[in-house]
Amino acid sequence: MRMLVAAVLLITCSAAVADEVDDAHKLAVSGRDAYWNCLAREYPRDSNKTMSDQEFTSLIASVCASERQNFRVSLIDFLSLQFPKEGPDANLATANRAIELAQKDIVNAFVRRGAAAK
Repeated sequence: MRMLVAAVLLITCSAAVADEVDDAHKLAVSGRDAYWNCLAREYPRDSNKTMSDQEFTSLIASVCASERQNFRVSLIDFLSLQFPKEGPDANLATANRAIELAQKDIVNAFVRRGAAAK
């Protein structure tokens, strides 16, 4: 009987952990999408058309602060559940790298658009 109770508890706990990981993943994806959408809204602004590549890079690094922080936190939460043996520093570095890559993609699009317009 004890073995059955232990098995049921293990299955219940496993399902709860899986649900928690799934919910954290959904929040991380939602955070990523919100951040990307915010960056995408910055890209076509008329005021950006006269900016240098460096000015646009600085702008992108400074905009969407709340969306960026929400993405960072939700991604770190997901990573800590998905990879519990990784330390918080590794998860922070991964989240910061994801943010860096998002910014780099928007900047690269800006640079290519500027090169095409010349």
